[in-house]
Amino acid sequence: MEIERALSDLEEVRDRLAHLQRFEGYSAPAAAASGIAALIAGGVQLRLAPLPTTPEALHLYLVIWTVCLAAALALNYGAVAIWMLRNHGPRAQSQFRTAARSLAPTIVLGGALTAALIDHSAYSVLPGAWFALYAVGLFASRGVIPNATLGVTFAFGALALVFLISPLSAQALAWWVMPLGFGLGHIVIGYQVWEGRTS
Repeated sequence: MEIERALSDLEEVRDRLAHLQRFEGYSAPAAAASGIAALIAGGVQLRLAPLPTTPEALHLYLVIWTVCLAAALALNYGAVAIWMLRNHGPRAQSQFRTAARSLAPTIVLGGALTAALIDHSAYSVLPGAWFALYAVGLFASRGVIPNATLGVTFAFGALALVFLISPLSAQALAWWVMPLGFGLGHIVIGYQVWEGRTS
């Protein structure tokens, strides 16, 4: 009986510590808006370069998804900046440092890998590599984001495998691939962040 009570108390302490560690600067609307931006970008790609193969179409593909990335970064980091302006305490600073440290390696290495793949004209590997890097980033951040996002993490990992090593890798640059991952994925993450705040 005493052991069960001690384990229950330990579980409660662990849950409270996890809640204190969670980064409150992530914005559900910004995440969902990023997903919507990816769906729109997919629509633009469908219209202009549905399955790019020529140099011009590949360049257009990169432009579309670079603009989408810039919009997503502006939305999400803008929301974090606004949150930081409103929250000056040591807890907020500690949460931000923890979140930044967990994501920084993935962002830096992701940029370097993207540049290398483009330099070697390995365009068809890009979506799978991006999905893989995003899965690693989410997993590294698991202590500061809602637990429910673990399912999305595994989904990104599965998409990475599908578009890197399965027969579907031939379709990696198709217009629907990025919206499937980053469009729907960010909308689900936005919902999970919102649900985590209200529960």
